Amino acid sequence: MKVNLNLRRKGPRIEMIPLIDIVFLLLVFFIYAMLSMVVHRGFKVDLPQAATAEIDKEDYASITVDKENRILLNREKVLLDNLSEEIKTKIKKGVKIFINGDKEADLGVVINVLDTLRRDEIKEVYFETQPFEQKPLKN
Repeated sequence: MKVNLNLRRKGPRIEMIPLIDIVFLLLVFFIYAMLSMVVHRGFKVDLPQAATAEIDKEDYASITVDKENRILLNREKVLLDNLSEEIKTKIKKGVKIFINGDKEADLGVVINVLDTLRRDEIKEVYFETQPFEQKPLKN
């Protein structure tokens, strides 16, 4: 009795499902790695809330006024008298400047910072706020 075994050699196969899994894992890894590299130039303060707050992630400079009324330019302490000089030497022209003042900071100090920026003819100045937290309606 003769048995006909058709044992032809097949070429190597590439399994696509494990390959797709590995590609997605690499993609997730690189996304998380890029998100962790975001530079925040501000100093941690308790921001006031605003209903029209928006998030803008372009290149910017940050001026912080904390609750002790210290002024920080990109996390470096500066005096109000030297602020104009520091901005001219450390900040590129045309960069947006965000003022993030603690809600317990004196308004006069924040206005003096804004006035200094206007005297230096800096046009793109924004105040950093955080959105209102949604509170549940009381019945």
